[in-house]
Amino acid sequence: MKTTWNVKLAGMLGMATLAVAGLATSAVAQANEAADYPNQLVKIIVPYAPGGFNDTLGRMFANAMQEAMGQSVVVENHGGAGTVVGTRLAARAPADGYTLLVNGFPFILNQFLYKELPYKNTDFTPVIAGAKSNNLLVVRADSPFKSVKDLVDYAKANPGKLNYATAGNGSSNHVTMEYFKSVAGIKMMGIPYKGSAPMVTDLLGGQVDVMFDNVPHVLPHVQAGKMRALAITNAERSSLAPEVPTIAEQGYPGFEVSVPYGLLAPAGTPPAIVEKINGVLQQAMKTPEFTKVFEAQGVEAMSGSAEDFGKFIEAESAKWKPVVEQAGIVLN
Repeated sequence: MKTTWNVKLAGMLGMATLAVAGLATSAVAQANEAADYPNQLVKIIVPYAPGGFNDTLGRMFANAMQEAMGQSVVVENHGGAGTVVGTRLAARAPADGYTLLVNGFPFILNQFLYKELPYKNTDFTPVIAGAKSNNLLVVRADSPFKSVKDLVDYAKANPGKLNYATAGNGSSNHVTMEYFKSVAGIKMMGIPYKGSAPMVTDLLGGQVDVMFDNVPHVLPHVQAGKMRALAITNAERSSLAPEVPTIAEQGYPGFEVSVPYGLLAPAGTPPAIVEKINGVLQQAMKTPEFTKVFEAQGVEAMSGSAEDFGKFIEAESAKWKPVVEQAGIVLN
């Protein structure tokens, strides 16, 4: 019996030793792979047409990686279907660090907006959060509404009479308004547009009463005296418009909407490679070049570890799922 147990124990110890050795070998292999990375062309997919901040961020990331790593990094634009086209391409790429994806708010929302997606969010691993922007709640300069309270009081007294512009179902300004309507307990009618420019035109022309839109799109009109900003969706006032109060400080504590932009990689990309890319880009985002562009675009740097970005995505997913479900927003 003693001999039998000794044999079993020896076998178990041998298996454990092999397992530890296997883990050590794998760790060494990943470290070597990361040290050698990149040794060929790196591709960053931007699931939008050229132009806009997503494209800008992708190209800034590409330039920073190329300069720091000494290997060519290119940006490929694959727009369409609310980022689904480009995101699907990235999901099907090898998990080796040579295909990356710029995405953010649509990545968080699409899992709830679409009945079916050709990928899952678990098909990706976070690399780094790049930046975030906020929305301004704006009306025409001659509007009778001078605060969030004015707007809410009128909407409650006249349910459905006010209308608001969106950049289409499922857009950031659409779900932001649905979130606001929910917490404020009001009803308004949404009018979808094909982008920010026609929204701005019709708000100024009096065809719509109110809207949320990204700070860079509407702040110039506010500064020119053509629009009035009632609130900003940030947790704190923005340095870009410090005179504009937050929604939270006007009676809705905890209200915050940030539109994030970040970098993802196919799930299974070696952690050492993810960490290497993250480190390079964290350093790049501290440079004057990044700071200058971010300020000009009206966005705030986020940075942080890959784990930080993952936690942010999880928290935002938990926040937006009930908003989308309650509003009944479904995209085919």
